[in-house]
Formats: sequence, structure tokens, C-alpha cells
Amino acid sequence: MAGSVWLVVPQVPLMRMLPTALLGLAGFSLAVLGPFCQLASAGTVLSIGDGDTISVLERGQKLKVRLACIDAPEMAQNPDGLASRNQLRALLPLGSTVSLRVKAVDRYGRSVAEVLGRGIVNLAMVQSGQAFVYRQYLGRCDRGAYLAAERQAQAQRLGVWAVPGGITRPWDFRHWGAGHHSAGAVPTAANSSTPVSHPQAAQPSGGQTTCKQIGSFARAQELLRQGHNYLDRNRDGVACESLR
Repeated sequence: MAGSVWLVVPQVPLMRMLPTALLGLAGFSLAVLGPFCQLASAGTVLSIGDGDTISVLERGQKLKVRLACIDAPEMAQNPDGLASRNQLRALLPLGSTVSLRVKAVDRYGRSVAEVLGRGIVNLAMVQSGQAFVYRQYLGRCDRGAYLAAERQAQAQRLGVWAVPGGITRPWDFRHWGAGHHSAGAVPTAANSSTPVSHPQAAQPSGGQTTCKQIGSFARAQELLRQGHNYLDRNRDGVACESLR
């Protein structure tokens, strides 16, 4: 859903655990605490906003949580946005108890976290094909596990991978804006019939971008990192090798 700029903010219980002398060290930076923002805290699920946003009651306070390291289809990307939210509702029934591995706080004040229910819910969303790996913010999760889950979902053509190459990535959908598409029209790499403002990610009239159309090896690698896996036809981790 809405993109996140993460700000690493240590949790209060952790701060209490730190020796006072450590906090007084010259040049001490809160960024040093980043790797320690993994302590799990328990909460109760209050609501499911969409495929990667929930509300949790934690210690008597309502907490908005953005699932870390994944990006689910926007609700405007019907039917995929609705399917993603329904899958998250199935994984996290209202009233269920979860643990949060908070990684950061985003610019909207949401806690960015891995949610632990019956396993890692974020990872389960990717495994079921109801969310993409958010490569831009993958550094604080198990990169190998998330990418392997996405490859498996793509191979099985689950959820967002039901069309070749997958649907329009939510970050691209947000970038283009709803103004580029008529109400109810959902642009995807495989079914878009409306011209879009970002021809390097998808083409109108049902086509995927070819390496020749991209024209730049560096740009091809950037698109691959964003999840346009169809550009890596031999699955060796390099897109559009003909552009080298």
C-alpha cells in the first residue's frame, strides 16, 4: 500500500535496558540501535486495513502497523487489492494475538514490523502470491527467505502472479497515480489497455516492456530489483543481458 520511508526508532523498553553510561558516550547515535529493534511485543488485532496494514491493540494503545518488507496491491487495484486484504484477514482474524518485530517507524507514524501469528505473516503473504517483496526496504528482513517465497509464488502463478510477469507493482501504481486511469481500470503488465506514463515498466495494449524498449542495462537491473522478473528470462539474476 502507501510507500514508506523508514525512520529507525528504538523501542522504549529497549532504551530502559541500555546502561546509562552507554547513552552518555560521545558520538552515540540512535542508528546504532537499528539491529536491536527486533524485540517482539504482543498485541491484539483490531482491524485489517488492506493487504499490508493492520491496527493492533498493544498495552492499551491502538497501534497502526505497516507490514515490513512487502508491498501488497492497492485496494484500487481490483480484484487483487481485495484478494490481498482477504488473505491477510484469514491469516490474522480479528481478536487474535500477534507479536511484532518492529523494524522502524515510517513517515506516517506507523510501526513497520514483521507480524508473528502462526509463523511470519509478512512472509506468508508473499508465499501465497498476495504481496510482492518490497526490495527497497528488504534490508531488515531475511532477504533470502522472502525472495525464495516470491519465486515460488511466481512459479506457481499464485495471486498477483496469475498473469505473466505479475500485475502492476503497487509502487508503480502509486507513482503513476489514479489520474492516469479511468475509474475501475486496473493497469497491469498483462492487461493494461490505457496508456501509462511510465513506459519502462509496462506497455499499453497488453504487452510487457522488452529489453530493446528499455534500452539501458542499468535501468533493466533497476526494474528487476523492483520485481519485473520477466526481464530475467534465464533466471540468473541479471536482466536484459543483451544490453551489456
